[in-house]
Amino acid sequence: MPALASHRKPRTRVRSTVPAVGLTSAALASVTLLSSQSAMAAPAPKPSIEEVQQKVDDLYRQAGNATQRYNQAKEATGKQKSEVDRLLDDVAKRTEKLNDARRTLGNYAAAQYRNGGLAPTATFFLADDPQSFFDQTHLMDRMAERQQQAVTEFRTQQTKASEQRATAVASLETLTRSQAALRTSKQNVQTKLTEARTLLSKLTAEEKARLAELERKKEAEAKRKAAELAKKQAAARKEAERQAEKSGGSGTEAGSGSAAGSGSGSSASTKAEKVLAFARAQIGKPYVWGATGPSSYDCSGLTQAAWKAAGVDIPRTTWDQVNVGTRIATADLQPGDLVFFYDDISHVGIYKGDGMMIHAPKPGANVREESIYYMPLYGSVRPA
Repeated sequence: MPALASHRKPRTRVRSTVPAVGLTSAALASVTLLSSQSAMAAPAPKPSIEEVQQKVDDLYRQAGNATQRYNQAKEATGKQKSEVDRLLDDVAKRTEKLNDARRTLGNYAAAQYRNGGLAPTATFFLADDPQSFFDQTHLMDRMAERQQQAVTEFRTQQTKASEQRATAVASLETLTRSQAALRTSKQNVQTKLTEARTLLSKLTAEEKARLAELERKKEAEAKRKAAELAKKQAAARKEAERQAEKSGGSGTEAGSGSAAGSGSGSSASTKAEKVLAFARAQIGKPYVWGATGPSSYDCSGLTQAAWKAAGVDIPRTTWDQVNVGTRIATADLQPGDLVFFYDDISHVGIYKGDGMMIHAPKPGANVREESIYYMPLYGSVRPA
């Protein structure tokens, strides 16, 4: 037996590489996971001050747009509420007339019952809907002429009362929609303003200083453009006066410019002077969205109030104000004209002359004078 055992070959032990492969895969997976987590944990790059300025300006513009929607909804709500009140008053009056007609019929029914005439008519006349009884022609034939007139009056009042109630219900539904739009617009304004304030609150003192410097540069560039416009307008006036003198005219009505004295005897010039006098008196008062004075204003609230002081009623929102009066080219602007801004026409100011305007800028700022080039121009109108 031992000799046989000596012929056995020793078992060769093969080293498996599978565990090594598994370990490598796990290590790679761990590295990949850690890399992904590191990438996810990496903070987003901080926006530049220029980007912050652009974002804040855009948020204020969006807030201005939402403010105009709020003003629009508020005006619609006010008008609709007045209409609903009027309709409900009419319904009440019509209901009283219907009750009078019903009482008249009731008296006839009672008299007929006492006389042994038509006993069922007592119930018939006092019913809310006696139409089916009306269709019985033999009943009408047995009534006197005055009774028939009373029935006709009752039917008329009943129909009109029903129509007015339906109109009042529809008007109430419209009012409800207007109130919902008002709440939505108000929330949108507050949301945009909160976003802007939050963005500004995260800036360091150094970043705020840099932002202020960017604002100063923006204002300086806007004033430079305003000065250029003033020069062009002054040159246009002089040329118009020269041409007028050459032709023997006085030249007092010629040209556009910064002085309200051009055509000062005209009604338009007198109105413009009143508009500007009112606007100047509001300088320093705070911007409050949705406000129409006298202690605070939003942009279109100020322009509406200023022109009202001159005896001219213009609409509440910028979107409606831009369609009032005559469109004016920038080069032809005169004091009192309305200047609109942004593609969405969400801001408006009152042209003062020399490329400057008086306007209620935005939340946190007061009514002030500023270059019309501080914001992107949309167009201008002369209300009257």
